Amino acid sequence: MHEAATGLSAWESFYVIVGSSGGALIGLQFVVMTLIAESRLRTQGGALGAFGAPTIVHLTGALVVSAIMSAPWPSLGSVSIALGICGLGGLTYSTIVVRRALRQTDYEPVWQDWVWFFALPCIAYLALLFDAAFLRGHDPITLFIAAAVALGLLLIGVHNAWDSVMHIVTAGRATKED
Repeated sequence: MHEAATGLSAWESFYVIVGSSGGALIGLQFVVMTLIAESRLRTQGGALGAFGAPTIVHLTGALVVSAIMSAPWPSLGSVSIALGICGLGGLTYSTIVVRRALRQTDYEPVWQDWVWFFALPCIAYLALLFDAAFLRGHDPITLFIAAAVALGLLLIGVHNAWDSVMHIVTAGRATKED
């Protein structure tokens, strides 16, 4: 127990920053979506399910990984199980999102969309799943991998939120000009 607590406590400030940022950005995304819903700019449900909702999930993923890594676990085995569940859940959800993107007809994704909305989240959740499998070995690199995943999910969420808002704004302007 002591060894697990000592290794994780060194990361406390990092996870407070990443987790707080994820939580704040989730709130901001809700505000933006509310403003868009109240405006005349409308997006279709298929595109929102493939591009809007996953942004909230990835920001939540950063928040959840931060919470997991900050909790007072009795052992690294417990942390490993929690991270594994999070990684598996995120990978499963990412697969669902890819299916949604392929089925929706509102927007034709470009290669950057495939990278940021699908490939990078899948890689992040797969890395988390991989990390969970090796965390019990007390290798310090596993703590860096978990941190990289949390920060990566936060950055993916920031990029995708900005990309979605810019698309909605520019599509709304194009509609007004027509």
